[in-house]
Amino acid sequence: MITLDHYLLLSAILFAIGLYGALARRHAIIILMSIEIMLVAVSIALVGFSRFVVPALLTGQIFAIFIMVVAAAEAAVGLAVIMAIYRHRQSVDATDINLMKW
Repeated sequence: MITLDHYLLLSAILFAIGLYGALARRHAIIILMSIEIMLVAVSIALVGFSRFVVPALLTGQIFAIFIMVVAAAEAAVGLAVIMAIYRHRQSVDATDINLMKW
């Protein structure tokens, strides 16, 4: 029997993997993918809570759909920014992206 603990454990593991990828990696595309993994982890937690706490309402599923829409928009904008930076700097290394410096 799958319980809420299983959903939360999966969500915590995915969030930890995404957090590690976002903080430890230097490649900008991998950082974006890690942020997407963290958003999926939050969606899983919301759907798990919705299923076990208030199963009659679909609030968790609706929030998960909103998270997917935001994640798609974030991925599109993020990849566009990374492509523009790559054209300007010829690198997608996060340590090389210092456009605000003089």
